[in-house]
Amino acid sequence: MSHPEVGERLASIKHVVLVLSGKGGVGKSSCTVQLALSLASQGHKVGVLDIDLCGPSIPRMLGLEGQQIHQASSGWVPIYVDASKRLGCMSIGFLLPSKNSSVVWRGPKKNAMIKLFLADVAWGELDYLLIDTPPGTSDEHLAVIEYLQEWNPDGAVVVTTPQAVALADVKKEVSFCNKVGLPVLGLIENMSGFVCPHCAECTNVFSTGGGEGLARHFDIPFLGRAPIDPNLVMLLEQEDKTVVPNVNDPSAEKQTTASIVETYQHCELSKIFNSISSRLHQNL
Repeated sequence: MSHPEVGERLASIKHVVLVLSGKGGVGKSSCTVQLALSLASQGHKVGVLDIDLCGPSIPRMLGLEGQQIHQASSGWVPIYVDASKRLGCMSIGFLLPSKNSSVVWRGPKKNAMIKLFLADVAWGELDYLLIDTPPGTSDEHLAVIEYLQEWNPDGAVVVTTPQAVALADVKKEVSFCNKVGLPVLGLIENMSGFVCPHCAECTNVFSTGGGEGLARHFDIPFLGRAPIDPNLVMLLEQEDKTVVPNVNDPSAEKQTTASIVETYQHCELSKIFNSISSRLHQNL
């Protein structure tokens, strides 16, 4: 079935990339946010579409919780992180009466919401549209693939953690991509160690290297491994995203920036994700 209204929106977007994970809790949404922040800092114009309808966390991570969507003649206007409009977001989280409201929908209503997001959001010219999906291979995944497939999305980035229980589910995610004809652009091994903010020693809490081995097994690009960074956790949790996090000395004088895009560059993980986003860009 053709969906020309979706194609009209995608015509002004250079690259459409889905972010997938076979298992919940591997940090897929935080990886989506970090990819978006890294690409925006490199001069790209980026949109993040959050189709995790039952657990929309992107608005909170970007500091956009509580914002309201506006309807323009061209469609729904994304919520932007700053006045430069280089990073915008759309999520069902903006449509709920409160952050504690649950979404209790069956498949058809979820599918209709995803189609509405793809067809009615006025992104304008974008270099990247990153689509954050729920874990697994459920209705949301099938719906977004159905609506996008005709317009040839670039592919998917798969996120895992190093331990065997997560890798087993990621194998199913790669199998899903193969079945629906979605190219796998690369794999990120997230939570690959914990770097102590005081002594910089890395402890492999969940082991390490499992994601890289899996990528090698399936002959897909390995984009990199990312450790747990306490400063990133603080940044994503705090309300004011312009304050540079400092877990070593929380009482120190606060340093501020213009927006979360600049604040993120003060986190150690930004160096890793700048490299990951550059590899992703090269794979397209």
